[in-house]
Amino acid sequence: MTRPSWAPEGIDLDRPSASRVYDYFVGGMHNFEIDRELARQIEAFTPNIAETMRANRDLLRRLVRFLVDEGITQFLDLGSGIPTVGNVHEVAQARNPEARVVYVDIDPVAVAHSIAILDGNPKAGIIQADVADPERILTDPVVGELIDFSKPVAVLLLGVLHFVPDEVDPAGAVARLLKPCVPGSYVAITHATADGQPAEVLEGQKLSGRTSTEISLRTRDEIVTYFGDWTQLEPGLVHLPLWRPENPADVGAEPWRSGAYGGVARKDG
Repeated sequence: MTRPSWAPEGIDLDRPSASRVYDYFVGGMHNFEIDRELARQIEAFTPNIAETMRANRDLLRRLVRFLVDEGITQFLDLGSGIPTVGNVHEVAQARNPEARVVYVDIDPVAVAHSIAILDGNPKAGIIQADVADPERILTDPVVGELIDFSKPVAVLLLGVLHFVPDEVDPAGAVARLLKPCVPGSYVAITHATADGQPAEVLEGQKLSGRTSTEISLRTRDEIVTYFGDWTQLEPGLVHLPLWRPENPADVGAEPWRSGAYGGVARKDG
């Protein structure tokens, strides 16, 4: 296989990558036939899996546009995967060229691709770290260079906390990540759920992981605790298509089929 310019050396192109499978599902271009073949196998088993992933990506775009309009110029995107089509820095910098973004992912394949994609963009960076290790993230030199915690920041935890098992204390990890944030900061969370989901959707969620970590499907009541005492914005924690849709037609007849909740909160004091 001819290695395209965006594919870094050292990445095995003969094995599918879960990050590139996700990229394919959301309409990205950083994937290969071997990734698309695996994606088709997953989709044959769970036909709505692409819908779920696209709903999460669509919400990300809406969130970033909203946050930039609220004056946010700094984004910490945890569990970012490959910054594919409609990524945070693309959306944010289109609205405000001064916006700065740090991506964080535990997957070395995603990080390697991200480094290549972000080359030449001084206002966006990537680090390899585990969301369950906030201290490692907050003290990283790339974070220190691009994120000024004396000013409001948006912390994005989209589709990542369900990879953090209960014994690692995801709520505690979120609290430590948010501790240095000043008033005016925001946190956005999306999380897979078992609430109201048929068996085939639950199986699809397990197959859709970007790492080998088992997905922990949590209830709405469990997920809402991750916002702590920050002020939740309307409409609260809802199925992904229901969070401030730009077009009513985008919601669809069965928004619960997204298989995940999403919401945003602000630090007011």
